[in-house]
Amino acid sequence: MTLTTQTRYAVDPETAKGFDTETLRRHFHVGDLFAEGEIRLVYSHYDRLILGSAVPAGAALVLDHVAEAGTPSLLDRREMGILSLGDTGTVSVGGTRHEMARGEVLYIGMGAGPVTFETGRFYLLSAPAHQSYPTRLIRHADARRVELGARETANERTILQYLHPDVCPSCQLVMGVTQFAPGSIWNTMPAHVHDRRMEAYLYFDLPPEQRVFHFMGKPEETRHMVIANEEAIISPPWSIHCGAGTAAYTFCWAMAGDNVDFTDMDMVAMENLR
Repeated sequence: MTLTTQTRYAVDPETAKGFDTETLRRHFHVGDLFAEGEIRLVYSHYDRLILGSAVPAGAALVLDHVAEAGTPSLLDRREMGILSLGDTGTVSVGGTRHEMARGEVLYIGMGAGPVTFETGRFYLLSAPAHQSYPTRLIRHADARRVELGARETANERTILQYLHPDVCPSCQLVMGVTQFAPGSIWNTMPAHVHDRRMEAYLYFDLPPEQRVFHFMGKPEETRHMVIANEEAIISPPWSIHCGAGTAAYTFCWAMAGDNVDFTDMDMVAMENLR
């Protein structure tokens, strides 16, 4: 089994203003995330969020000790959310096997021990925790659905909230999936920031020849990165985070920080974007 971990250090907005495209991507873009037979992790110093993948290929993968976390087992002081991206997948935690369909989320509480990925394709998110909540498989029917946007503004979308106080309690990890209606391409516009929480995005269900233009930066100093299918973005708390695709797509969003209030955001008026 191969386990690799990258570390991404935090960058302040004044420093980020001077980045060229290559440097911007080196700090905030995550490519080559999925590899068969491997667990790949990215340890971010923004709220200590870990994002990553597990793709078992004929043999189980066990996620346990990660040196960067500084504990014998990764979940000794952390919680985790797992999104299934395969048609089906099996994850074992604490002696219990969980069969997951595509798009379903498994929440794992602090202290659960090793996590075994038996079959499937998974996107992982982990944040520090101070309390243990029960492990729970959240199916499509369990998610909280929020319909937003309109066809006229090309942002008609459904937000599926999985790790959310109204669905599944967690310490600080909030997580969900946003799906777009045909013809809609804009996410999270008008833009907002939430300086109390960082965010991470994984873009998927995007045709190989298409791209998403992800916008970041302070509202008055925006930048963009071009993102392909199954690539991720680390979004700092001081940054806007919105995007537009050349075709419809889906993305997984996750937040960690001071609270779990999904609506805690500071809106940015369109005329103030630069």
